[in-house]
Amino acid sequence: MTSTLTRLICEAQRGDAGAIDALYEAVYPELRRLAQSRLRAGCRPTLLDTGSLVNESYLRFASSQLAIEGKSHFMCWAARVMRSIIVDYTRRRLAGRRGGGAARVPLDAELADGAADEQEILAVHEALERLAKADPRLARVVEMRYFGGLTDQEVADALDITERTVRRDWNKARLLLHEALA
Repeated sequence: MTSTLTRLICEAQRGDAGAIDALYEAVYPELRRLAQSRLRAGCRPTLLDTGSLVNESYLRFASSQLAIEGKSHFMCWAARVMRSIIVDYTRRRLAGRRGGGAARVPLDAELADGAADEQEILAVHEALERLAKADPRLARVVEMRYFGGLTDQEVADALDITERTVRRDWNKARLLLHEALA
């Protein structure tokens, strides 16, 4: 299965539309699981659902020129893209709330709770961006584990490091992010 996925990734990167479709059909269940875990873990901007997240990631893959080596790299890329989609969507929603000709609506507790969740998404994203500037590998580990749902072994394979290093990086990154968000 992995060799088939690698072949499909290579063909898709060469522009074969059939390979892009076949690749997405092969990894769709995993992408859906990834999207569900992201949206369930508090990254649920209103009106963004699992299907929309997977479909948007498909569109971005189909229109990009990437150098992806295999399934683990593809899933890492998908995690990064899903994070980007969630952050972009959240920013657009918050920008729309600050004006843009929208009708004024009285603030009630339900609306305030939704805004707080969206602010939290942006805060985590910004903390992760700062972490990436300080230590890019730590940020990639967080992205792959948290946003991508990859196992320690999958992260280790993708980054060409040991599982033990992944666990150490994960613990260090969690502490740094917790401190940055506190």
